[in-house]
Amino acid sequence: MRPRHVRKSQIVFAALMAFPALGAAQAADVELWRLDCGSIKVSDLSAFSDTFRYQGEARTLTDSCYLIRHDSAYMLWDTGLPATLLGAAQEASPMAPTLARTIREQLAEIGIEPDKIETVGISHNHFDHVGQATDFAHARMLIGKADLEGFRAEPPGFGVDPALVKPWLDGSARVETVTGDRDVFGDGSVVMLATPGHTPSSYSLLVRLAATGPVLLSGDTVHFEEQFANHGVPPFNFDRAESLASMDRLEDMAKALKATLVVQHDASDIAKLPAFPASAR
Repeated sequence: MRPRHVRKSQIVFAALMAFPALGAAQAADVELWRLDCGSIKVSDLSAFSDTFRYQGEARTLTDSCYLIRHDSAYMLWDTGLPATLLGAAQEASPMAPTLARTIREQLAEIGIEPDKIETVGISHNHFDHVGQATDFAHARMLIGKADLEGFRAEPPGFGVDPALVKPWLDGSARVETVTGDRDVFGDGSVVMLATPGHTPSSYSLLVRLAATGPVLLSGDTVHFEEQFANHGVPPFNFDRAESLASMDRLEDMAKALKATLVVQHDASDIAKLPAFPASAR
């Protein structure tokens, strides 16, 4: 029988080897497009701070989602607002969402058939991030385990609409739940990062590009770039402490990797990436 300390060291080594290869050199050709997946006019921004920071302010949030090409495989990161909101008027209300064009329309512009999408990665289960998912029901869905369970809760939580992911709930489409970090293609080039707090199992995404360098897509870890500095947490977040820890994780990772950190709902921050139909390589 081997000494106990040898067995323990083997276990630790195996755990380290299983951790996503965040610093590994990638061989795949990776390309990233920023898609327009809607906008949300917020008339009272105080809903996004539990410290009353934004009293009397209004702002229009972008609803961006992303297409990633990994060699010949395609992945969507979030699927934006539902197509039923095409052309919706942004009337005076606390939050008024609208959609100008669908993901399918944008894919057609760059010559990509919808059935080319093999993977749909979801940052979290709110309706503005899964709205057009059923257009890609042939694809496997990657989603945090607790957030998938949130679709089945009775009643569903804030911002959760199970009808938007029905094929994955009824078993007619393939779903894989994620806990911890998930190396999507197994080479460290595209990694789902556990950043809970906004929802029980929210995710962000690391995309390593050869020319641009690493890109971090925030999910809803924050809604505006300045929330990293002011530690702004919306009162509707699931867990305040986890929200702050996830902010710290993304900021620390951005510094360590010299990555471009993109806040998906911040209309000015998403301009760090090329405007569609241009892509980042």
